[in-house]
Amino acid sequence: MSTFEMNDQQVAGLAAAICATAESMGQEMNPGTAAMMAEDLCVYSVPAVKAALKACRFEVKGKLGMADILQRVRAADGRPGKDEAWAIAMTTNDEFETVVLTDEIQLALAAAKPVLDAGDKVGARMAFNSAYERLVGQAREDGKEVNWHVSVGFDANRRTQAITQALQMQRIPQERAQQYLADLSVAPVTEDGRAVVALLTGEVARPSPKLREKLAAVKDSMLAMRKASDKEKTELRIVAANELADRRALLIRQAEQWKAGSAAQ
Repeated sequence: MSTFEMNDQQVAGLAAAICATAESMGQEMNPGTAAMMAEDLCVYSVPAVKAALKACRFEVKGKLGMADILQRVRAADGRPGKDEAWAIAMTTNDEFETVVLTDEIQLALAAAKPVLDAGDKVGARMAFNSAYERLVGQAREDGKEVNWHVSVGFDANRRTQAITQALQMQRIPQERAQQYLADLSVAPVTEDGRAVVALLTGEVARPSPKLREKLAAVKDSMLAMRKASDKEKTELRIVAANELADRRALLIRQAEQWKAGSAAQ
């Protein structure tokens, strides 16, 4: 459920704003009706509801209704539309790519994967869109906040790019982004780790010669993968997958610890 909860003063202010919005649209609204609407909307954040009311004033033709407000509040929850969601889902096909995606994208992709594996990309997209819209609709109905998480790829450089972009788009908070970068860097969080995290803060930091050697080794291993035979590629993938599984397990543990620490504050 949503963690937003308006206090009594905010609910009263919201009821007044609903009345004012209705009047600006040429409609007289009973204060009791506005109060009930405000109570129903109190699980959402004040800025989100105010933005929805403003959108209603410009977009809604006719009387202001609860459905008009809810539609705009829910659409502003940070979940991407189905077309963007599909594009994000397709990025996961590249195992070198690190992808930041929502729970709904991941679940909808799982539903569409059998069709996609059968080679029917059009049918897979239709299955994905249907599942995604249903999942997003249910999540919004339940007042569930959007949850972005990281699917880690093999390419260390793309990891940094994907997480930094997600931070810039405000899909993950800076604290989590820094934690992800620290966990996914090729070196422990010392001066080398801070050199990676400096990409977020803009601070000046240089990796050590040892870290530069490791980065070069990562690049060499990628080139070797491209030139290897099918059998060699399979062996390299097994080794990389095992290493990635270990890193993911560590990342999940640290993410859970971060969430537990945030909830306790």
